[in-house]
Amino acid sequence: MTLTFYTNPMSRGQIIRWMLEEVGAPYEQELLDYDDTGMKGDAYLAINPMGKVPAIKHDNKIVTECAAICAYLADAFPEAELAPRDDERADYYRWLFFAAGPVEQAITDRNFGLSLSEGQERSAGYGSYDKAVAALEGAITGRDYICGDRFTAADVYVGSQIDWGLQFGTLPSLPAFEAYAARLRERNTYKRAKAIDAALMPEQPAAT
Repeated sequence: MTLTFYTNPMSRGQIIRWMLEEVGAPYEQELLDYDDTGMKGDAYLAINPMGKVPAIKHDNKIVTECAAICAYLADAFPEAELAPRDDERADYYRWLFFAAGPVEQAITDRNFGLSLSEGQERSAGYGSYDKAVAALEGAITGRDYICGDRFTAADVYVGSQIDWGLQFGTLPSLPAFEAYAARLRERNTYKRAKAIDAALMPEQPAAT
């Protein structure tokens, strides 16, 4: 089987880079620019019609969306022991998709200056930014990782959301967030992934 990773170091591809380091499987890399011959070119649009990275192709099977890729890789490479055990399954899926759905949308809307009325909050999946943040804080309070005392693929995605949120100020600097992010940043796999993308960044143009 072959594994191809489509990415740009200045993108959410950093999440999947970290996940690939956790899995430890060999992969080929395709770096794409933010232009009509890169992500918006016909060749890549055949991989992901959204024209966004990251994406992976594993034995001719294509997976997009960071949370989905993390979950897929955990299942595809069980020897890495990143998929949930039976007693971890509920927390694993709950918080993986909470971070990919309500948290992501709440942060995006806030960054774009969108403010919801009380009536709109009832309709929005995330309710409000403050409610989403409070729920995320509760998910990691009193435990080392999302599923308890064991690191899983859910921590790659949720951890990336919190790590970036603290770095760029899109999440508040709460003690639970800071402690969780600090644990993740000490992982050798995290450090290796960040070093790879940092080395590639000068070669890539920023997104406009």
